[in-house]
Amino acid sequence: MLWKGFCSARNYSSKKPVALLTTPIYYVNAEPHIGHLYSSLIADAIRRWKLLTRKETKIIFSTGTDEHGTKIQRAAKNHQTSINDYCTKISSHYRELANTFSISCTDFIRTSEERHKMTVQKFWTQLIEKGLIYQSTYQGWYCVSDETFLSDSQLLEIIKDGKKMLVSHESKQPVEWSEETNYIFKLSSFKQALIDWLQRNEKAVVPQKFYKILLDIVHSLDALSDISISRPSSRVHWGVPVPNDHDQTIYVWFDALVNYLTVAGYSEIDNGKFQECWPPDIQVIGKDILKFHGVYWPAFLIAADLEPPRRILCHSHWTVDGEKMSKSKGNVLNPMQNIVNYTADGLRYFLLREGVNHSDGNYSETKVLRLLNAELADTLGNLLSRCCGKALNPDQKFPALNTVSFDRVSSCDVTKRLLENIQQLPGLCETHYNQYNFYKVADAVIATLHSANLFFETLKPWELKKSKNTTEDLQTVLHLAMESLRVTGILLQPLIPNISNVLLNKLNVPKEERFFDNLLKFSWMDQSFKTKCLGDDSAVLFKRIVSDDSGRIKKKLEN
Repeated sequence: MLWKGFCSARNYSSKKPVALLTTPIYYVNAEPHIGHLYSSLIADAIRRWKLLTRKETKIIFSTGTDEHGTKIQRAAKNHQTSINDYCTKISSHYRELANTFSISCTDFIRTSEERHKMTVQKFWTQLIEKGLIYQSTYQGWYCVSDETFLSDSQLLEIIKDGKKMLVSHESKQPVEWSEETNYIFKLSSFKQALIDWLQRNEKAVVPQKFYKILLDIVHSLDALSDISISRPSSRVHWGVPVPNDHDQTIYVWFDALVNYLTVAGYSEIDNGKFQECWPPDIQVIGKDILKFHGVYWPAFLIAADLEPPRRILCHSHWTVDGEKMSKSKGNVLNPMQNIVNYTADGLRYFLLREGVNHSDGNYSETKVLRLLNAELADTLGNLLSRCCGKALNPDQKFPALNTVSFDRVSSCDVTKRLLENIQQLPGLCETHYNQYNFYKVADAVIATLHSANLFFETLKPWELKKSKNTTEDLQTVLHLAMESLRVTGILLQPLIPNISNVLLNKLNVPKEERFFDNLLKFSWMDQSFKTKCLGDDSAVLFKRIVSDDSGRIKKKLEN
């Protein structure tokens, strides 16, 4: 069979003209929460980093909404609206989330679109023609909430209201026995192909923790029994019809996973686009959907003679004040409600700063407030405000360096440490960005800014301002502080694009000089650097958040 040797024949390092980067598509049974936003922010930061380094100039970056299935039927009924209107409304909220938080996607897909239905049916037909789908009676425990059948080992017996009941071991959602005639995919035929794919590419799933989890799943015979990929349309009518059998609709997860083929142009007449961008370079997912993306998805692709994703970046979840988010607890956080106090870039920064892919992150209002005040308002914002304030910089200039003054100022230990930190920072950030450790990028940047603030405080430019004999030293101090801000501003663009833009505009850094290679030579090494006027943008990057004694936010003040 063709797929048995599939993985060994592929060159995973081959370069493609177009990179393909995806987020999961989000299920519209509920409003967006910070977990959805976090997935999108990770993918957006990756895209912005790729563009910053100029290593990838053509990137398809997709996100969107998953709109089919039983839960959607029930949600629309509960909201007393048509299914189509319900999906359109909730999908628009996810699109608004992407726009508000500067998610720079190039394609926002909805699974209710005709282009997607066409792709799903074409892909289904391909597997039918290869003899990999058959019809049979399927029975088992079905979890409506998770839209999936579960094996006995995936069940948990609990007592609720004095009665025994079975729930999903992972999601704790109730299950019900189901027996029906469905179409079945021969997943069991692809166990070795999946093992080969994973073992030949240890970076196929990152972090390593999730790679090991996935490898264990694949090695499990129970996890790789053949799977149902359709439902009777009498029960699940809101879905893509099975080609040539309208008594069945295609299983929501099969339908949803194919969205990545849709955005890549799989069903288009001219397949030039598809050939240029396939396979996906990075697919960002949450740990709850690892099995679907790490087992079913690559198996479907290998079955269709398509290369599986080159990398799956799996991240952990967010708790709120140490507790799992749930509707029953009333602690599900809608990011759109938090931007009034924290701004979109502020919340971006917190999630990327605090999130660690291999472990769950914890969100608390106290932590957000303290972090944003300490790092965005005080450490970053305050340094810019002081450099640009008319008390120290009445001419509003980014001054050039005087060689004699620079030699004198750079002989100080605090200056030596600052220059060393600035020089090391791009390399450190490059390593951390390439490993998707955004929190380490922020750590390194903030450490450099702490060094810059210490330098500023130690050299006391307000004292230098009092004497004409120290004017050149004042200009040197201002210049090195601004150079610190220029470097950190460029490196922070993937994390806080809007704040970085204001910062670089204020320093009058041209758009074409905001790339990683513009950090290969620093200003004190560049004899051609001339004094230039500061930009007209405000020097206020982030307004400090003020709270009362109980921690409740009162108002925001300008730096």
